[in-house]
Amino acid sequence: MHNIQDVPQPAPADNASPSSVTSVNPEFGSAEEQPLLSVAGLSKYYGDRAGCLNVSFDLYPGEIIGIVGESGSGKSTLLNCISGRLSPTYGTVTYQQQSKERCDIHAAPEHLRRMLMRTEWGYVHQNPRDGLRNNVSAGANIGERLMGVGMRHYGNIRSKASSWLERVEIMQERMDDLPRTFSGGMQQRLQIARNLVSNPRLIFMDEPTGGLDVSVQARLLDLLRELVADMGLAVVIVTHDLAVARILAHRLMVMKGGVVVESGLTDQVLDDPHHEYTQLLVSSILQV
Repeated sequence: MHNIQDVPQPAPADNASPSSVTSVNPEFGSAEEQPLLSVAGLSKYYGDRAGCLNVSFDLYPGEIIGIVGESGSGKSTLLNCISGRLSPTYGTVTYQQQSKERCDIHAAPEHLRRMLMRTEWGYVHQNPRDGLRNNVSAGANIGERLMGVGMRHYGNIRSKASSWLERVEIMQERMDDLPRTFSGGMQQRLQIARNLVSNPRLIFMDEPTGGLDVSVQARLLDLLRELVADMGLAVVIVTHDLAVARILAHRLMVMKGGVVVESGLTDQVLDDPHHEYTQLLVSSILQV
């Protein structure tokens, strides 16, 4: 096994990563506008194995980027590095705060990362139990996030929580019920409400429809698409499901073995894949 310092970082293949200067989506980004999130040369090694290698891209306000690939492709490692949950071996992740200050996420103090995660960011886990406090009520799960952004009046917190339960199609009568009494789809909708109630600017999603029945997936996707568009959220979503990526993402990055092998506008990548691995992914869906 090599030392990390001895492991070479090969240059990415042609078209291996999105531009780190401007968005490839003409709807987002301009010469004057700063990206909300900038990822530059991000690499994470586990011993001599690269979990992700030399990944660079910019994400603009309101833009949704999907990261796709099979299990073990590095997409979850990349998401965890981008969201500050995992420290990269090399590279930087820079975020423009609401105050317009830019901060290097991995060089920032822990208290700033925690503050961002409960105010300007959200993280939707594949297993909703990982993103909920399961020993408190549905309303308290939402209210806790509101208290994190400074709301203190109990009546206002309860009213806002009630409104968000309705928005994610959970009956208000369930406000005082524990999440464990909810179905999987309801738990995921509750987790989404908990994340979005504080009006964040950036959401990370890790397989948000994984493990749900097809009919439940479809309704959840409709709800996510509607909420993200209404709130103008920037989103980084990891999924192995190309149909989910097509519905939600403006832009797509395809990962294999820790490397981004192809990227571009979602419809272009899926309708006219250039890399043989992307072609294989797309053809496997068509054959199902």
